Amino acid sequence: MSGLELFAAALGVIAVWLTTRQNPWCWPIGLVMVLLYSWVFFEVRLYSDMLLQLVFAVLQIYGWWQWTRPANDRPVRHVSRLSTPPLLFGLAIGLVGSLALGAAMATWTDAAQPWLDAALTAFSLVAQLWMAQKRVQCWPLWIVLDVIFVGLFLYKDLYLTAALYALFTLIAVQGWRTWRRDPALASA
Repeated sequence: MSGLELFAAALGVIAVWLTTRQNPWCWPIGLVMVLLYSWVFFEVRLYSDMLLQLVFAVLQIYGWWQWTRPANDRPVRHVSRLSTPPLLFGLAIGLVGSLALGAAMATWTDAAQPWLDAALTAFSLVAQLWMAQKRVQCWPLWIVLDVIFVGLFLYKDLYLTAALYALFTLIAVQGWRTWRRDPALASA
């Protein structure tokens, strides 16, 4: 465990907790966290996770913009549900992304876990996009992904990061509960 991993983990807890509270400060704090974690993952050869963190940096900016910009009939974005077609489309994109990135990592890099890392990366992008759009379905997807991430990080001896993702799992359960009770979701 490095000081960098410890600092990134602390920022991660703060960012995800703020997300469950729908506090837009989750995005800039998350931006710093993902940039730090991109270096941590580079050092342990989890290249898909490293790339994921860099894409997350862009999505952090997108999320902050989505959560704070006024829309036509509302001051900011509210929690909503995806209907079945866009939900299935998002999951299909995650699957295709998993296969494409896994093949690339297995072929052209010395990645430690190219297929698992790629699948976690692709589906995390789907979950993060849904989170930026305040789609309640982001939380159950995060729960599944975080549980699998815990196992991967334990395997790579990233114990603090594994503990962080175990905590993320618990926070995601709370986020799912909180967002499902959001008044905007009930009135939709």
